[in-house]
Parts: sequence; structure tokens; C-alpha cells
Amino acid sequence: MKLSSIVALSGLLAVSEALPQQQILQRNVAKKPNFLFIMTDDQDLQLNSTAYTPHILSLIKEKGTDFANHFVTTALCCPSRVSLWTGRQAHNTNVTDVRPPWGFNDNWFPVWFQDAGYNTYYTGKLMNAHSLSTYNKPFPKGFNGSDFLLDPHTYSYYNSTYQRNREPPKNYAGHYTTDVITEKALGLLDEALESDRPFFVAVSPVAPHSNIDPNTMGTAASIMSEPIPAPRHRHLFQGVKRTGVSWVSNLALQNQTVIDYEDHYYRQRLRALQGVDELVEKLVSRLEESGEIDNTYIIYTSDNGFHIGQHRMPPGKTTGFEEDIRVPFFIRGPGIPEGKTEDSVSTHIDLVPTFFELAGLPLRDDFDGTPLPIKRQSASISHEHVTVEFWGTAVLEGDFSKIGKAFPAD
Repeated sequence: MKLSSIVALSGLLAVSEALPQQQILQRNVAKKPNFLFIMTDDQDLQLNSTAYTPHILSLIKEKGTDFANHFVTTALCCPSRVSLWTGRQAHNTNVTDVRPPWGFNDNWFPVWFQDAGYNTYYTGKLMNAHSLSTYNKPFPKGFNGSDFLLDPHTYSYYNSTYQRNREPPKNYAGHYTTDVITEKALGLLDEALESDRPFFVAVSPVAPHSNIDPNTMGTAASIMSEPIPAPRHRHLFQGVKRTGVSWVSNLALQNQTVIDYEDHYYRQRLRALQGVDELVEKLVSRLEESGEIDNTYIIYTSDNGFHIGQHRMPPGKTTGFEEDIRVPFFIRGPGIPEGKTEDSVSTHIDLVPTFFELAGLPLRDDFDGTPLPIKRQSASISHEHVTVEFWGTAVLEGDFSKIGKAFPAD
């Protein structure tokens, strides 16, 4: 073969090899953005728990924007979650407590996003009372793939039950629940990445929610004890103490044994969050390996906040205090400024409108929320206040039989 022919053939091969890559780039430009949404359960912001999660800080907060004044509109998981996934206030969803019915199966975010051409996935806690006896009555609509935690095992760190797609539930007794959900989340993300369609992957680990023995859940003997960390994290944060003030005059002063137990409770929450921190690192690494990281919005938040000892109150949520309604909200992705702190007020009912706007979808007329001020050309309307609602009975958390006892891990 002549040298000129070899050169020509080499040039032709080079062009043919370049075309697929160029087509991939053009496809990525035209493709709608992906979403990875991570939501913890009962994670505080005011007690500074995020300071103890280095991967979450470095891979999401510092790579994007921290909405420092982000609030939930109901400081309780189910009302907050229904408001989040519908973009509506609790008085419009009529979900005000942790008991069903939820009333949104045909008309909520995953159904809307599927209709807009997205593949949708979810693993972890969805709602209370999503259980061994109700998981298929009916199945939650709107998901291409799902792997849900089920009651009465939702809050058991070492005896969880998950239910994948429309398969029978599977118990994971003896396995640490955050490690189980990490594997499930990676599997769903792999499924999402295999398709040419844009995706929304939601991951909702139970940490750092209190631990509840599934054998007693829903009974008078049920105790919401401190969360349980994985063995590899049990030695961490020895001596760390809470910070806060006590000024509610009609509550009794806390004695030192109560304070010591609540500090232990706080340390257990920090330890339980380490598995979530590792989960985030693995999911972000998988996105980086896939090449989709630059076309994916990654969001980190919690369904509500939490108090431990502030205002002389035992561990819990449901109040209108900032400890219970202010939550972390970090977002990174295409066009999101890095290392920025946004001080404008935002809420969970703004999240679905935000996802719609980021995906280039028209906003629904029934949204109570408005998009977060992320894009320059945004339909966002600045909030000057937050409507906080709650109807129901507050539940005390913590195993107070442990007060006054020593905790070797601390």
C-alpha cells in the first residue's frame, strides 16, 4: 500500500473514531439534566452535624451552593415529605401527622417527572405505615425502579426490611441498614446510567433517626432510643458535646446525668451519619466514573431538623423552633456557583418547583412553592417569611432508662 493511501486511511479512521465522541457531546448538550437527591431523616443543622460529614461538605456543599436559610414547613417526617414531593403546604395536602392516608399516589412528583420523559428511582424510607401489610395496597406509582424500607423495620439499624419493585419484601437482619441502602442506591444509579433518558434518583437513608425495635414499634413498649452506628464508627467523636441555650422557663432544669445522656445521644447521631457520608462519596464517585457528573444536579437535605436539650427539651422534633425546622440544603450541578452561600429564605415546598425549572418544565398552577434562586432567569419569588404548620402530638425520643449510666464508646 502506498504511503499516501496509508495517510488517507489513517485520516479516515481518525474521523470515524471522532464522530461517536462528537455525537456523545452533542447528545449531552441536548439532554435534560439528571438529578441525584439524598435526604436524611431528622438531621439537625443548628447542632452542626454537617461539620462531621467531610464527604458531604467537600463533594456537594463546597462544589455548589449552601442555602443557609432553608426550612421545612412541618417539623415531622410524613407531612414534610408529602409537602416536599407535591410542592404544597400541609393545609393543602391535608397530611398533618405520621398516619395515612397520604392521598398523592396519582398526583405527585415522580409521576409528573416520568410524564416529562425522566426515569425515576427511589430507595430508602418513603413514608411511615409503608409496611409489610400495605406495600402493595397500592404500590407507589411513578418509579422505574424502587427499593423501599418497610415498617415495622424502617427504623431498625440492624433488622431492616426492603421491598424492591414489585417483588416480595426481603429482611436484612444482622446487616447495617445504611450499608444495605448504599448497595441498593448504587444499583439503582447503575440502572439509571444505562439508559439514554435523563434520570432522577432519590436516596433516603433512615440515619440519624432514632432506633426502634421492630418487635415493639407501634406498641406502648416502643422506645425511640439513640441511633446505632456501624462498628467501624463506634469509636469516633469521643468527648464531643452539644452546644445550645436553655431559656424556656416552664421546663425543669436539666441535671448533669440528663446532660451526659443527651451528649451521648448526640454523639451516636454523628456516628450514624458516617455511613451516610460514605454513601454520598460512593454515589458521587460512580457519577464521576460514568461521565455524567457535569450534567447532574446533586442535592443533599433532611426531611426535618431535630433538637437535643435546647430549650430544656428532651430529644425530638415537631416544634416551631429553628432546631426543628431549619435543615441543611446543599446543591451542586450545571450552572450552580461553587462555594457560594445563599442567604435568601427557602423551604421544602420550593424543591419540586425548582426541579421543574432546572429540567426546563413549566411550573404547575397548584404549586405553593416557588423555584429557588438558582438560575439567573428564574421564576423565583423571594420569601420574606416561612409558614410553619403542625397538628398532632409530639413524641419524646430517647431511652431514659440509660440516664446516669456510663457509655464506654464515649
